[in-house]
Amino acid sequence: MSRSIVQPVGQKRLTNVAVVRLKKHGMRFEIACYPNTVLSWRSGVEKDIDEVLQSHTVYTNVSKGVLAKSKDLNAAFGTDDHSSICLEILKKGELQVAGKERESMLSSQFRDIATIVMHKTFNPETKRPYTISMIERLMRDIHFAVDPNSTSKKQALELIQELQKHYPIKRCPLRVRAAAPEEQVPVLLEKLSEWKATVISQEGTAAQLSVVFELEPGLYKDCHDFVMNKMHGRFEVLAHSLYVDGDTHVDYNDQEDMPAPLPQKTPESVLELNDKLQKQTISSVTKPAEGQQAKQNKCNTCDVFFEDAKLYREHHKSEWHKHNMKRKTRQLPPLTEEECTADMDLFESKSDLKDYSF
Repeated sequence: MSRSIVQPVGQKRLTNVAVVRLKKHGMRFEIACYPNTVLSWRSGVEKDIDEVLQSHTVYTNVSKGVLAKSKDLNAAFGTDDHSSICLEILKKGELQVAGKERESMLSSQFRDIATIVMHKTFNPETKRPYTISMIERLMRDIHFAVDPNSTSKKQALELIQELQKHYPIKRCPLRVRAAAPEEQVPVLLEKLSEWKATVISQEGTAAQLSVVFELEPGLYKDCHDFVMNKMHGRFEVLAHSLYVDGDTHVDYNDQEDMPAPLPQKTPESVLELNDKLQKQTISSVTKPAEGQQAKQNKCNTCDVFFEDAKLYREHHKSEWHKHNMKRKTRQLPPLTEEECTADMDLFESKSDLKDYSF
C-alpha cells in the first residue's frame, strides 16, 4: 500500500527574508523582501522592485504568513492595491534585522565614519594624517555612538567638531586652482587674503592667470560663487585631503603615541602639585644610540631609546609604558622603570589599606 506525503497547506511561512514593518493607524503592516536588498533600493543602487520584494503582498505577520485585510488597508492607506502599499512600506517602513546583523551593520558604519574622518583631517603638530586605527581609538575614548538612521558623512563631520574639543585635529584644506583674467587677479588675491587662504603658486599667460591656493572647506561655496559668477573665471578642486609635496603615499607609524588631550583649566591646588612633581629629581634615562636606528626606536612617552626593535615593541606592551601614558594624559612628567615600579607598589599598598577599617 503506497503512502503519500501530506504537507500542511493551511499556513504560509516565509524564511530567510528581510522584513520591513510599518505601523499606521494603530495597525502593523509588513512586507517580505530579499536579504541585503532593501538598503540598496533606498540608496538608489537597485532599480528593479521585483529584485527587492519576494511577493507584492502585504502581511500583518510575515513569519506566520497572516495576510492583511482589505478593510484595514483601506483604513490605513486609502486603497487596497498591494503594489502601491508595498512601495510606501518599503520607503517609510523600518527594516527588521537580527542582533548579529545589526551589530555587523553598526561596526561597518563605524569603520566608514572613521575612514571619512581620516581622509578629511590631519595632525596640525606633525602635519601628517592620522591612521584609521588611531581615529577609531579616539572615537572610543569620547564614547562615540553610531546613529544607523543618519548618513556616515554627516556623522563624520559632526565627529570632527567633537574631536577638535579634546585633541589636536584639524580639517584638511582644499587645494584649488582658480583661473581669471590678469586684471582681475589682484581682486582675487585680496579676497584670498580676506579668507586667510594660503597661495601656493601663480602661473599662466598674460591673458589669463591661474592661482593655486589652499582654502578652508567651509569657504568652498563662497569661493566658488565668487570665481564663477563675479569674475567669470574657472574653478577646479585639485585635492580634498592632505597634500604633501613629493609624497605619493603617506606612511604613519601605528605605534606612535596617541595625541595628548588639549590642556584643561585646573584648580590652583592641582597646579601646585604638578609644579612639585616637576621639580623632583628624575634619574636620567638611557642615552640615544648614534645613527638612524636610535631615532626610530625612541618612545616619546617614556623618553627612552631602544637599540633592538623587538625590545621596542615589547616596551609598548609593558606596565611601565601604560603607566606613563596615564601620567601623560594628566600632564605629568614620565617616570623611569624603577620609579614606575615604586609608584605602582605604593598605589597597590594604599588600595590594600582601604580594605581595612581602623
